[in-house]
Amino acid sequence: MISAVDSSVILDILVDNPAYADASLKTLRKASCEGQLIVCECVLAEIRPAFDSAESLSQFLTDWQLDFVPSSQESAMNAGENFSRYLERGGKGGRVVPDFLIAAHALLHAERLIARDRGYLRDYFADLPVVDPTES
Repeated sequence: MISAVDSSVILDILVDNPAYADASLKTLRKASCEGQLIVCECVLAEIRPAFDSAESLSQFLTDWQLDFVPSSQESAMNAGENFSRYLERGGKGGRVVPDFLIAAHALLHAERLIARDRGYLRDYFADLPVVDPTES
């Protein structure tokens, strides 16, 4: 099983978020035992500020067996189509674009996404299984 991992789940662990760190850690460990963990460009960009250097981020990825799998044109187009629907339905532009890119990447390059779902994942990516650590 290939699991894409959202930056929020990784950051829960890195910053030791008191509300979510334990659940996120448990979910990642379980998913790691079930198969491969992958991240895309957006996730790397969003977690990079939590590290002193690119080398320490690379070491973290290696230690946690998180593989970088680049996005494809197809996943970027899928994200754009879903983001367009979001805007048509009255959504605001801006910082939510990475969320759509991460979900579309997971839809096309993994079998599920590990993320705290704020509702849009299951709404705009209905065919993407989402594992929400807060629901475990």
